[in-house]
Amino acid sequence: MRNIKPVKVGSCVLNGEHIYIQSMLSTPSYDIEASVNQAVELEKTGCEIVRAAIPDKDALKLIPAIKEKISIPLVADIHFDYRLAIEAAHCGIDKIRINPGNIGDKDRIKAVADICREKKIPIRIGVNGGSLEKDILEKHGRVTAQALVESAKRHIGLLNEFDFDDIVVSIKASNVQTMIESYRLMASQTEYPLHLGVTEAGTERMGVIKSAIGIGSLLADGIGETIRVSLTSDPVREIYAAKDILKALGKTGGCEIVSCPTCGRTRIDIVKYASIIENAVKDIDKNIKIAVMGCVVNGIGEGREADIGIAGGDGCAVLFKHGEIIRKINEDDIVSELLKEIEAF
Repeated sequence: MRNIKPVKVGSCVLNGEHIYIQSMLSTPSYDIEASVNQAVELEKTGCEIVRAAIPDKDALKLIPAIKEKISIPLVADIHFDYRLAIEAAHCGIDKIRINPGNIGDKDRIKAVADICREKKIPIRIGVNGGSLEKDILEKHGRVTAQALVESAKRHIGLLNEFDFDDIVVSIKASNVQTMIESYRLMASQTEYPLHLGVTEAGTERMGVIKSAIGIGSLLADGIGETIRVSLTSDPVREIYAAKDILKALGKTGGCEIVSCPTCGRTRIDIVKYASIIENAVKDIDKNIKIAVMGCVVNGIGEGREADIGIAGGDGCAVLFKHGEIIRKINEDDIVSELLKEIEAF
């Protein structure tokens, strides 16, 4: 296990004891009502840290409006204009995400570091493959793990120079292998908390796959204190994807579904029932393993480790707990009977 320097973001402490789920608002920065509503929805879904782009002075109005309606920390995503970072700090932001390399000269970086130190606001250094400094890119020839880490360490040095050490680091790449290598290298060289993510991961289908591989591999290694699944989709989908990744790794609780791929022995629409049940239990905060199996030949045995499950028959199913049959049920009652048993847990 790597040593981690704890960093407090609002009420969240990034110290490795809990992996925090993040997302970012996709609403236009000028639409305060829509942004507030989306932030509220994300919190209800399970988002634990939410980020908003602050591209101009008008967008600063988002900060008090959003913070009035949510209890989770709010992060300001700022590029180029250091004055926006300073104003965001005065507006009560919980964390600032910048790339010190594009903020400007050292006096501007110092001004941001000074206000954040004064108000105890952490800074996330966000490096990605599309924002590497020209000299680093020329040195390495392309976006590599070594180049990304070198850039991150340069930015850390800039903040450290002005006595600022309340830092979170992200070094994202759109190439999954590069992303994994970058974070592994960074984890071996720093104690700062790491924000994991595959940048520009794509649409929900491929974005979830890339994120599961990239984020999941690192979490399995014990690397990462907070995660964001970046999808070209409704950010609420990012939260569910992140929760599923954590659930699959045993890093969080909630209902887990195991289901068979079906075969020629299947006599009920197990694909339909698995989907219905998965959706029905997605927000149930109980540590229950649920098996949805197509037949009794292998279903009960393979679902033995499940707390509860069904195994299909010919227009019917058997309900079982820990591999022991409880009763036979009609196909039309599969969902209602299973949910009834889940509610009783």
